[in-house]
Amino acid sequence: ILVVHENRGLNPHIEDVARRLALENFMAFAPDGLTSVGGYPGDDAKGGELFGKVDRTKMSEDLYAAAVWLKSRPDSTGKLGVTGFCFGGGMTWNLLQDGEQRLAAAVPFYGPSPDNPDFRRAKAVVLAIYGEQDERVNATRDRAEAALKAAGLTYEIRTFAGAGHAFFND
Repeated sequence: ILVVHENRGLNPHIEDVARRLALENFMAFAPDGLTSVGGYPGDDAKGGELFGKVDRTKMSEDLYAAAVWLKSRPDSTGKLGVTGFCFGGGMTWNLLQDGEQRLAAAVPFYGPSPDNPDFRRAKAVVLAIYGEQDERVNATRDRAEAALKAAGLTYEIRTFAGAGHAFFND
């Protein structure tokens, strides 16, 4: 499972998410999208500042390469899952839209979907997580669901009552 962080880099919370998945016998990898600017600085506020300086195209390419690397490991089952939070949730939707054939499961946590999503090339099952009070991301939910439905994908959308953005953060 590729675990993609929020817009602060690979902070201790995301490292812990990967640890929890590993404890459930998944091979989990959480790359740091801030590597090109020195990596997560140990502070979320500073990580957010660095995030604004990262070349987004390069970061997206690096995350895609991480997914390919994880999937192609000799000890891999051959199935790839991705989960992400906020920015990482958006990246999860993007991998789904790119039709990454190696992708078997996608779990975007409060990630905005692409503007005009088209998931017809995807084969993954999807569990999309939203917070009821997260208006910005929820504004993209209907278009994501319409695209999932149009693609004929197996999916579930869960909206957590009373929850805002980033509600899963420890």
